[in-house]
Amino acid sequence: MINMNDNARKWIDLHVHSNASDGTFSPSDLVNYAEKKELYAFALTDHDTVDGVEEALKAAEGKTVKVIPGIEISAENPGYTDLHILGLNVNDKSQEFLTIVERCRKSRDERNEKMIEKVRELGLPLTVEIMKERFGDASLTRAHFARYMMEEGFVTSKEEAFARYLNPGKPCYVPREKISPKMAIELILQAGGHPVLAHPLLYKMGKERLRETILKLKHYGLQGIEGIYSLNSPADDRDLKVLSEELGLFLTGGSDFHGSNKPNIDLGTGKGNLRIPKKLLEPIL
Repeated sequence: MINMNDNARKWIDLHVHSNASDGTFSPSDLVNYAEKKELYAFALTDHDTVDGVEEALKAAEGKTVKVIPGIEISAENPGYTDLHILGLNVNDKSQEFLTIVERCRKSRDERNEKMIEKVRELGLPLTVEIMKERFGDASLTRAHFARYMMEEGFVTSKEEAFARYLNPGKPCYVPREKISPKMAIELILQAGGHPVLAHPLLYKMGKERLRETILKLKHYGLQGIEGIYSLNSPADDRDLKVLSEELGLFLTGGSDFHGSNKPNIDLGTGKGNLRIPKKLLEPIL
C-alpha cells in the first residue's frame, strides 16, 4: 500500500516506457532515474505487456520512489485512428489479464515476422534472431524496426524510416489484430486497474468528436483521461481538465518517456516544464 503522506516529494509520471516494449531504459534503470529526479512515483506502462513490472517493483524496494504497475493497450477504433488505453495500478498477476495480454503479444509477434520479411525484400538481411540479439526480449514495435534501419545506415533517421517504410500504406507496414476499446477497458477493470484514455489530443478528432468518443468510452467503464501530457500546451491542459470535470472523469498526467527513442522528452518533466502533482494518484490507489 502506498502512503500518500510518507515523504515530501511532489511530482509523479503516469506514462513511462521501458525496454520491455519500445523504451531504451530497463525497468531497474527507470527506477534509479526516477529516484535521481526525485519523483514521488511513476507508472510503468509498456505497450501491451507487463513484463517489466516485476523488475521495476523489485528495484524500487528500499527506495523512496514508488512504482505503479501499468500497461498501455493499443485498441482498434474502426473507421478512425487507434486509441491507446492506459491501465493504471493493475494486478499484473491476474491470470485472465495475462491470458489476453499474451494474445496481444502473439498477434504482435506474427505481425513482426511479416514485417521482417518485407524489410528483407528491401535488401536488408534482417531475421527474428537479429532482432532478438539487438533488442533482447522487448515487445517489438515499429520503433525497433526504425532503429534497426537507422543503425544499418538504410535511413538517416527513425522519422525517415516511418515516413518511407513503416507508416500505414508504406512498403513495410503490416496491420495487426487489436482488441476493441471496450475490451481493453473491461480487461483493465478485470485486473483491478483503472482505465485512462492516453494523450487525447494526439488523435486529432476535434472537440466534438473527442467528447463523443470519451462519452462512449465512459459507458464502457473508462475512468480517466490523460490531461497533462508532454506535447500539450498550457491551454490544452486547461481544456482537458475542464472536460474531465464536465464528464465526471479523473485526470492523470504523463510524459510518455521512451528514453533515447524520444530524446526530447524526459522522465517526469517532458519537454522541460511538465509537472504532474502526486494528488492525481488518489483516484487510482
